[in-house]
Amino acid sequence: MATDILVPTLGESVSTATVARWLKKAGEAVKADEPLVELETDKVTVEVNAPAAGVIESIAADEGAEVEPGAVLGVIAAGGAAAAATPAKQKPEPVATAAAQPKVEAPRVPAGPVAVPGTHAPLPAAAKLMAENGIAAEQIGAGSAKDGRIAKGDVLEFLSRPVAAPAPAAAKPSPQRPLEEGEERVKMTRLRVTIARRLKEAQNTAAMLTTFNEVDMGAAMALRAEYRDTFEKRHGVRLGFMSFFVKACVAALKEFPAVNAEIEGDQIIYKNFVHMGIAVGGPNGLVVPVLRNADQLSFAAIEKTIGAFGKKARDGQLKLDELAGGSFTITNGGIYGSLMSTPILNPPQSGILGMHKIQDRPMVVGGKIEIRPMMYIALSYDHRIVDGKEAVSFLVRVKESIEDPRRLMLDI
Repeated sequence: MATDILVPTLGESVSTATVARWLKKAGEAVKADEPLVELETDKVTVEVNAPAAGVIESIAADEGAEVEPGAVLGVIAAGGAAAAATPAKQKPEPVATAAAQPKVEAPRVPAGPVAVPGTHAPLPAAAKLMAENGIAAEQIGAGSAKDGRIAKGDVLEFLSRPVAAPAPAAAKPSPQRPLEEGEERVKMTRLRVTIARRLKEAQNTAAMLTTFNEVDMGAAMALRAEYRDTFEKRHGVRLGFMSFFVKACVAALKEFPAVNAEIEGDQIIYKNFVHMGIAVGGPNGLVVPVLRNADQLSFAAIEKTIGAFGKKARDGQLKLDELAGGSFTITNGGIYGSLMSTPILNPPQSGILGMHKIQDRPMVVGGKIEIRPMMYIALSYDHRIVDGKEAVSFLVRVKESIEDPRRLMLDI
């Protein structure tokens, strides 16, 4: 009996992957769950493990091939021990005769970037991107992948560096308009193409609308300042504002479940859990790891998990299953100084909350003008499933929870 080696689900916003490296060869025996092949996506590198024990009967996707979720990478034949003992049949070598003439082969010319002394060979996806942008391996040097090989992330990081002058374009016909003085043309990275496609897909599919409110952060800031040191000593992690907003959104989602639901065809799928996506900036772009069962997590657990996600995003160590399955998303543009924005939905989710910069503003409190630390918050939602009244009420609940954090402790 044969078992297919399949490309796993690649996570939200990731639709294809590149076969970076096979760790096993055809004819080799493998154990169940043993790593077989590395796939490289726009955001992470993931190992595909053996679905069963046996012998790799065939490899369907060579290194450098682009594959989609569910595609067959290869086949494992059952009966590993017996099959492994019998090597694949090979054609007999021809017997040399006096009349036989030596076969002279033309020297092979390697395609794409070539590793030179002092550098490391690029992975297939990296090699393709380097070839597209005219980058030599020695320009990048040692990479961040295993054994010092150059990964796609290394190439993207290299491309993001400022350059004195644009690289000369390849001499080929182009229908594009001539560039004016001071302009340069750079090919979009695969990550940027994916982001553009996903954002446009959200706009074309959902009936997106955004509603706004403002939050007085004074009470949350006071509570955080009062317990910051005690919290850190007890839990080994700093108390941030993100855990307050996660808790506030969880409470609001329980009251307005449509914001946590999604549309599938002519049906609405309501979810009795909250898998909270947290937008995190990485070196290669924005990723959205998921806090699973956020409705069951404590403040400390939320802060620890978000901190771990941030480190993994910076190091390129996020796994595909950590990026998939979110039911609602929070994005914080305030860490970059954004005062207000209209976040775009992360399909198939129906809601996303945007946090922004805390700014002192004059506010009327008890009939008097006071300077208060205020934050604008925004909820973008799919109007096909969430009514305006629900969206506004959801945002009001978030506001009330942040302005009086005791509500979160008492679950009211």
